[in-house]
Amino acid sequence: MLHLKVIPTQNPAIIKFEFPDFISQNQNFEFKNIDEAGPSPLAQKLFYLPFVKTVYISGNFIAIERYNIVEWTDVQEAVADEIESFVNQGGAILDAEKLPNKKSAVTVYGETTPNPATLKFVVNKMVTKTALEFKNIDETKASPLAKELFTFPYVKELFIDENYISVSKYDSYDWNEISVELRSFIKQYIENGGPILDETLLELQPKVEKQKIEHFDELDVTSQQIINILEEYVKPAVAADGGNILFDSYDESEKRVKVILQGACNGCPSSTFTLKNGIENMLKDMLKDENIKVEAING
Repeated sequence: MLHLKVIPTQNPAIIKFEFPDFISQNQNFEFKNIDEAGPSPLAQKLFYLPFVKTVYISGNFIAIERYNIVEWTDVQEAVADEIESFVNQGGAILDAEKLPNKKSAVTVYGETTPNPATLKFVVNKMVTKTALEFKNIDETKASPLAKELFTFPYVKELFIDENYISVSKYDSYDWNEISVELRSFIKQYIENGGPILDETLLELQPKVEKQKIEHFDELDVTSQQIINILEEYVKPAVAADGGNILFDSYDESEKRVKVILQGACNGCPSSTFTLKNGIENMLKDMLKDENIKVEAING
């Protein structure tokens, strides 16, 4: 009879249910809803629970992210019992006939960015739904891909979002000498089913958390307007250049907006021009306040 171990994670919304043996056939799965969960009869069953937000299957565990309507301490044992009962009665964790092929054709190409130290490697498939920035290898616990990329001596920083990986190099290296090697590595890694991100190991970042819906309502009206403008008008443009921008704070008395630059935007020679002549002017116009000032706290 199956008995699961219930293991908390660094993210209080996610909990692991660990099996005594491997269950994922060397693949990683993430299901956001019941329609996506076709390859997993167990995941489909779990989505009938009203608090289940996301189901992850990897290695020897199933991890579940909950909505905030419950606490894991109140329901985790019942969920474990339901999983055990389903599997002990012969229910399938994964349906082999519906599983995607582990190896699929992947194309990767490099794009220059306004930052000469950063190259954007674009993949023909989604690699993550969670934007992540890595300053060094010690920060890569949640991303096996990032950890592998930092083993290259010329990789200084990484930013991963949607279908691209922005790589920042040290100044002593030339892109002409290293870009082909990086592109080939990323292509082969993803083609072979290498894991990109383990969300159960993802530490909550305050600078990102404050922009989530549950924290958005706690902000003042002007801060909410600024975030909406950044999300709708600015982020798509900087993402096209391999970067990202996050709202940090707004000081009403100084009319000062502080932002965080990530990826190709961080350290870019043209970032000051973009902030002052692009984003600042846009906010002045859309908020109808000529006293608005924008500054990056990390660039």
